[in-house]
Amino acid sequence: MTAPSGRFRRFFLDVAPLRRDRDFRWLWTGQAINGIGSQITRLALPYQVYVLTGSTLAIAALTLFQLIPILVFSLGAGSIADAVDRRRLLRITQLALMACSATLAILAFQPSVPLPLLFAVAFVAAAFQSLDQPARSSAIPRLVARERLPAAIALGQLNFQIASVVGPTIAGILIATIGLPAAYVVDVLTFTASLVALTAIGPLPPLAAAARPGLAAIGEGLRFDWQRRVILATYVIDLDAMVFGMPTSLFPALALDVFHAGPQGLGLLAAAPSVGALLGALLSGWVSTVRRVGLAVIVAVGVWGAAITLFGLSVFSFALALFFLAVAGAADVLSAVFRSTIVQLAAPDQLRGRIASIHILVVTSGPRIGDIEAAAVASAIGAQASVISGGVLCLIGLIGVWRLFPELRRHVHDTTSTDPSAAEEAASA
Repeated sequence: MTAPSGRFRRFFLDVAPLRRDRDFRWLWTGQAINGIGSQITRLALPYQVYVLTGSTLAIAALTLFQLIPILVFSLGAGSIADAVDRRRLLRITQLALMACSATLAILAFQPSVPLPLLFAVAFVAAAFQSLDQPARSSAIPRLVARERLPAAIALGQLNFQIASVVGPTIAGILIATIGLPAAYVVDVLTFTASLVALTAIGPLPPLAAAARPGLAAIGEGLRFDWQRRVILATYVIDLDAMVFGMPTSLFPALALDVFHAGPQGLGLLAAAPSVGALLGALLSGWVSTVRRVGLAVIVAVGVWGAAITLFGLSVFSFALALFFLAVAGAADVLSAVFRSTIVQLAAPDQLRGRIASIHILVVTSGPRIGDIEAAAVASAIGAQASVISGGVLCLIGLIGVWRLFPELRRHVHDTTSTDPSAAEEAASA
């Protein structure tokens, strides 16, 4: 029994950073609670907009207002996080985001809410979120020992997936049983955990060699990414999957008008991809043994596109539709792990903060652009047809990535080396 147990154990995540690194444990726990609240609001806000308007175009407009600040602020956010105390910056962003959720709660109690006001709050929240993410991501290496950093990153992915499963489910129950305002109030309360955690950890002042924020620093990071085609390919393939294949903005229309499943069904649709992603993250220990990481990214995105297409074709069975969404979620999280491996090993340490901000810009803006695309197409041909066409276009785009970026499919990861230059040499081989 001992040998099989050892073999199975390597498939599961390492929780050593939670046991041995106090400040990481505090930050992770605070984010675990607050992340659930954020996912509640992420579902409640488009639901409120759709109920007010009955229009998928209105949801597309909401997504656009959330996308603009990400595009404007994300590139500079990494250099700002390198130049200030990251704990203090996170306190500011968390307080601002808490105020935004409190404003949404107050508005939800009103008998009539002007749609532009909801858009304005969403814009401000997205702006502070674009500052919060690079600061939080770049703080992790300061909180854990170098040898435990991969495990800490994996735990962060698990944290996000748990929140993505639990948050939408709670949101659907709250909206259906108590009402929309309750969803926003719960989100406000979860910020208490995040703020307590940030108070408990030590200061995170900038390192002495940190680059000053500015256009020159941003330009250096952009040039590095442009010249490393294997990194550029990871961005392009992720945008292909998210822009064409992301159906999240259509969940309210699908739940209410296609599956006739009500708010509870909406919560299940939103949670299904995260259930699959959670299982994928829990069982992702084997990914460190994969050497052809670029080909693994291509396969994962192919599974994503096929699963989204089959989800769109499964309107006759709500359970089958949920299954294909879960498969898509598992493929997406594995793609994220493989892409992050490529980017982190190819980037030198002195550029890693700026490269991380560019990576966050791509992975954050891609799904929002996809929400806009899906909602706009749905307004013309219907929600189901929008999902199916998006999945097919994702697969067609994947063929384009295969042909235009041979560096990606040829990329080999040397699992015995942690030297970034080794990954660069493998990428050009």
